[in-house]
This record gives sequence, C-alpha cells and structure tokens, in this order.
Amino acid sequence: MSKEPFTIRVYQDQDHSGLIELWETCFPDDPPWNDPVEIIKRKRVHQPEQLYVCINNGNIIGSVLAGFDGFRGWINKLATHPDYQHQGVATLLLNTAEHALAAMGCPKINLQVRQENSSVVQLYENAGYEIEALISMGKLLPENTTPSIQEW
Repeated sequence: MSKEPFTIRVYQDQDHSGLIELWETCFPDDPPWNDPVEIIKRKRVHQPEQLYVCINNGNIIGSVLAGFDGFRGWINKLATHPDYQHQGVATLLLNTAEHALAAMGCPKINLQVRQENSSVVQLYENAGYEIEALISMGKLLPENTTPSIQEW
C-alpha cells in the first residue's frame, strides 16, 4: 500500500480532520469522554509536541499521543490505519514517542490496553513492555469544577 516512505512528525493544524478520521476508524467504540475533537483540543494546550502522526502518500495513517507528568510517561492513541497494519507504522510511532519521553527525563512509560483489544499486546511485548500486576482505576470528573489553587 505504501509507495512512499512513512513520515513521522508532530501534529499540525491541517492534520485535524485526518486524525479524527483515523481515530474513528481505529477506535470505533470509544466512550464519549474520548471524543477526538476534545482530545486534540486538550493536547494542543498540554505538551502539543507529544502528539505525532504518521503520513504516507499525503494521508494520516497512524498516530500516537504521549505525555510526561514528571513522574511517569504515558502512551495513548497508538493507532495504525487497518490498510497499513503489520508494516512497522506502530513500531515507528512507539519508538518516536519513547525517544521523546526519554529526552524529557522520563524514567518509565505506562500504557493501558482495553481487554477487547488484546491482539495489540504482542506488539507492546515485542517492544519490551511487560504486563504488570496492577489494577487500573478511573474517575470521570464533572466539567468546569476544578478549583483554583487558592481554593485548596
């Protein structure tokens, strides 16, 4: 499928619709709080240099969203368009994110895999990730209720 080499670069504004289309293709059952438009909007404010896309023949065919909070790094939204899977796109994106996080001083990277997406576990294991004996917990926060620092 790829006549040109894959290009990995930081997300740019012109990538917006292509990235949304990729995520809707790769993550069709994402819950409403993972709205692609909102994710991109938040990432453009917080470490925007950690959102990468993979381009081939002018199309966005892959992505990864990384972040570092000063304690741990995180990998999210590692996606490869189905037409380009098993061609090394995810590995290139993962390596890009890992190198960027390491350059920030990140000592360890965490990621989560949905149970129904267990087929991707092998990719991560091949990249050196291990299944850890942890319980993943989450909590949705109501919008616009974050107190200011002065209110703490």
